Amino acid sequence: MQDILEALEARRDTARQGGGEARIAAQHAKGKLTARERIELLLDEGSFEEFDMFVAHRCTDFGMEESRPPGDGVVTGWGTVNGRMIYVFSQDFTVFGGSLSETHAQKICKIMDMAMRNGAPVVGINDSGGARIQEGVASLGGYAEVFQRNVLASGVVPQISLIMGPCAGGAVYSPAMTDFIFMVKDSSYMFVTGPDVVKTVTGEVVTAEELGGATTHSRKSSVADAAFENDVEAIAETRRLIDFLPLNNREKPPRRPFFDDVAREEPSLDSLVPANPNQPYDMHELVRKLADEGDFFEIQAEFARNILTGFIRLEGSTVGVVANQPMVLAGCLDIDSARKAARFVRFCDAFEIPILTLVDVPGFLPGTGQELGGVIKHGAKLLFAYGEATVPKVTLITRKAYGGAYDVMASKHLRGDFNYAWPTAEIAVMGARGATEILYRSELGEPEKIAARTKDYEDRFANPFIAAERGFIDEVIMPHSTRRRVARAFASLRGKSLQNPWKKHDNIPL
Repeated sequence: MQDILEALEARRDTARQGGGEARIAAQHAKGKLTARERIELLLDEGSFEEFDMFVAHRCTDFGMEESRPPGDGVVTGWGTVNGRMIYVFSQDFTVFGGSLSETHAQKICKIMDMAMRNGAPVVGINDSGGARIQEGVASLGGYAEVFQRNVLASGVVPQISLIMGPCAGGAVYSPAMTDFIFMVKDSSYMFVTGPDVVKTVTGEVVTAEELGGATTHSRKSSVADAAFENDVEAIAETRRLIDFLPLNNREKPPRRPFFDDVAREEPSLDSLVPANPNQPYDMHELVRKLADEGDFFEIQAEFARNILTGFIRLEGSTVGVVANQPMVLAGCLDIDSARKAARFVRFCDAFEIPILTLVDVPGFLPGTGQELGGVIKHGAKLLFAYGEATVPKVTLITRKAYGGAYDVMASKHLRGDFNYAWPTAEIAVMGARGATEILYRSELGEPEKIAARTKDYEDRFANPFIAAERGFIDEVIMPHSTRRRVARAFASLRGKSLQNPWKKHDNIPL
């Protein structure tokens, strides 16, 4: 019996070594952790339960039968993050460059199936050279099997992708269908076709970093939700994100102990909005002063910075935040910000996370670039997302809410539950100057008359009370009391029940 136990342990040691010490050293030399080291950092100590440690590929072409390392280039299993269960797979670049084979894919599919059955998030750590060429169409079929599970798991359990090395060709589409993608600067990249193919086909000369690096995807393409300096930081932030998320779509978001007074007043908010309507202010300040302990986990912070999205906690419970940012493009909505916010709103709605919307929006960004780029349809995505959401929705207008952008930003007309405004709020079709020049076009040559008309328009409409008279604003609140009012609003909505009409699925304007 002892011989058998020792043989088992020897087999395990071999499997844990992956591609061997030389390749592990090469991985470390690139500033990257190994597949198992990443899992150890991600999960609570001692909680990892591995599946399929001894699975090996079945390929016999091109001499592949001579090398059949156990595990076949991916480590899979489950464990806990702060005591809550998740499933995880981590591709091992030291084994065949982490390339995906038929059995490699089967291992990933197994834990994704278990995650859906048992209602727990999936974290995928990608570090792979792509499809295993020696297996041909069997490898491509493996990718498609994984893709199908990404689709079925969407909206059922949270899916998080960590890109910690190469991810190219068809491999990029699995992370693209997950809820969040984190990348590592200078060591990870994603692209459908690499720099060599791009040069051959188009003549463009571009580096892998420029084409699909972490900075490119977190700032320009919006493929990635964040870019981190190294593996350790990316994994630490992933643990932090998981703490905000429910385990599945049938559970409420987690509630954590909190050490912040719900009724805390913030006198500084009374002077947050400048007297000059054209002067910007940082919406981050409001978000952090509302949140428990000032903790804000921002999503896509570097992309479409004219809108903020992310998670806070109120009374220990997760709340999703969407907020216009006056510091960038005056907080206008545009193609990128509408797409960014719409996807975030739909994620929150899928997983029963209440949504707080902070509004200071002068309208949609004008220009031929926006119109020809389809701002109508992209703006409709955000409108659609808010309109279909059935989770608790609390909206606060701090300053401007003009035109169609007022409607889009979780207005009362889109089934907003609580719609508050500060006394500084201006709710109108457009700004006073523009409205006056349209209404009194015949007086444009008389500046004094126009100034008087503008002043009259401001007195009548540059406030929240016309909307409040019609019930579109539930209450005009004092800025310093915002945390208390918002927290109480969400507390009163914990039992909210709202269903949309039955449908197979909607047809959001993609």
